[in-house]
Order: sequence, then C-alpha cells, then structure tokens
Amino acid sequence: MTTLVEARGLKKHFQASSGLFAGSKKVLRAVDGIDLDITAGETLGLVGESGCGKSTLGRVLLRLHEPTAGTIRYRGEDITGLPAGPLRALRRKMQIIFQDPYASLNPRMTIGSIVGEALQIHGLAPGAEREARVASLLERVGLRPDVMHRYPHEFSGGQRQRVGIARALAVEPEFIVCDEPISALDVSIQAQVVNLLQDLQQELGLTYLFIAHDLTVVEHISTRVAVMYLGNIVELASRDDLYRDPKHPYTRALLSAVPHPVPGGKKERIALRGEIPSPIDPPSGCKFHPRCPEATDVCRTTEPTLVTLGGTRQVSCHLYPGDRPS
Repeated sequence: MTTLVEARGLKKHFQASSGLFAGSKKVLRAVDGIDLDITAGETLGLVGESGCGKSTLGRVLLRLHEPTAGTIRYRGEDITGLPAGPLRALRRKMQIIFQDPYASLNPRMTIGSIVGEALQIHGLAPGAEREARVASLLERVGLRPDVMHRYPHEFSGGQRQRVGIARALAVEPEFIVCDEPISALDVSIQAQVVNLLQDLQQELGLTYLFIAHDLTVVEHISTRVAVMYLGNIVELASRDDLYRDPKHPYTRALLSAVPHPVPGGKKERIALRGEIPSPIDPPSGCKFHPRCPEATDVCRTTEPTLVTLGGTRQVSCHLYPGDRPS
C-alpha cells in the first residue's frame, strides 16, 4: 500500500487575544502534534466534537493553513515549505469539498464559471474545450449540463454540494478533504451525496479524508477512523475494529451515543462530565482526564503518547502501554 499523505509532529497554533482590550496574547492549540498516514485509495474518517481541530487539520494538510510546526509529505515529497509556484501545481492533486454549499459558491458567478475556474487557472482546457469539460463534470455528479448558465441561488443545498464536488473534481485530483460535506444538508439528501462520493472514489481511484460528526455515516463510508480530541488523535483503527471494540474512553463515549439499529436494543450510554475544555487553556497531563470516567493520578500529570496495540491500531491512553515509538 502506498502512503499518499504523511504528517509528522504536525501543529497549528493561532494567536488569540485574552480580552477585548487586553494587549497580551494567548495561543489556541488547534492541532497540537499529530502523526498521521493516509493510504492511497482509502477513506480515512475523522471524528470528534466541535472545536477539536478536525477541519483545521484538513486545511493544514492541504496547506490552506500554514503549519506552526511539523512536516507534511505528499507521495514522499516534503511539501511543508513548498513555495507558491510548485504549491499551485500541487493543488491539482489535492482538493477540498467544503461544509456549507451556500457559503462556498460565489453567488456572482455562474455554475459553469465556478466549476471551470480551476481549469482556467491551471490552463487545462481552453475555450470551447473548457465548456465541454464542465458539462461532463456536471453530468458526472448528477446535474444536467444546461445548468452551467444558472447561478447558485437557483439550486437546492444538495444540488449546490454537487456543484462543489464537480469543482473539486475539475483538476483531476488524487486526494480530497471532505470537510463535513453533508452536515448542512437535509437528511433525505445526505445519503445521495455519500453514495455519489463512494461511486466517484471507485470510478476515479480517489483518496478521501472524510471529516464528520455523524458516526453512522463515518462507519458507512470509511476504511479507517481517527478520533480527535483537543488537537490530538486519541485513537486510530480500522472501521470494523473501532466500531466493534473501541479502546479509548472518549471513543467509547462517542459510540455509546449512536442510536442502536435494532429497536429496543440495549446499549450503555456513557455520560461525559462537563464540556470540552478550551484549546487556549487545555488541561495538564491527558487533555481528556477532567471528563474521563477512568482517569487516574498519572492521567492528571503525564500526557500519553500514541501507541500501537498490535497491527495498525493506535491509542493514546495510559490504560494501554502498547508499543511506544522508538
């Protein structure tokens, strides 16, 4: 298996003001030291509560946000400090589908211009050839070619998201960050968009980082699943292993909230204490310990590292000593 995207020690910190008129600055640790490999052809699901850093991680991997520290490799090439010219060429291989189909499309541009803009920027299809390419892309995502002369406000949320998918596909990418692509859509439309993404992956050999809140959708679409909490990955495993036997207390709590597929089926609900802490002032030791029902003294003082529990499963928890990286 080929590693397409590789991150080591990846961090993204933002400067945050401590008050409206305060001059001092504090650091918001959105992504706080992540090691991650994404294999060509897979869908890596990325889950966690709001504010844990999922979307920031996706954008840093694409260099839409510049990393504070760490390295990013694409097909083995270090792209962390890649200058503007080569980075623009690399953009053909790495694209993003945004969460909000209402905000991510320019209301002043026609659908044809939106989808064809990247073709123009990269000089891929001039003139009439570009229009034919746009028509083909729209058909591929389930829209009629004649919609290219209309504007985003004339379409439903699901149709707009299909336009966003066509835009991402225009430059023939290998890797796409799907940043909660269905969370803003009606439930009746969500399955259609997920099925479209799966069909496109099989047809075009795409690799996805699929960011989502809905654990049921993640189970359906993902090959492996990474669980994030306050800027760190706390568990990473194959989809089947993680949903059958979650190891980290946070993962178990998340999955306990998923409705049981069988009416009347029993599942113990794990209630977490309090709210997710601020990434500006995270707890000492394990960041999850203030909410963890299994926390011990060592959790309050020592931050755990991501360890391997046989095979490719990784967990960051003092309950599992595992094989620590050398």
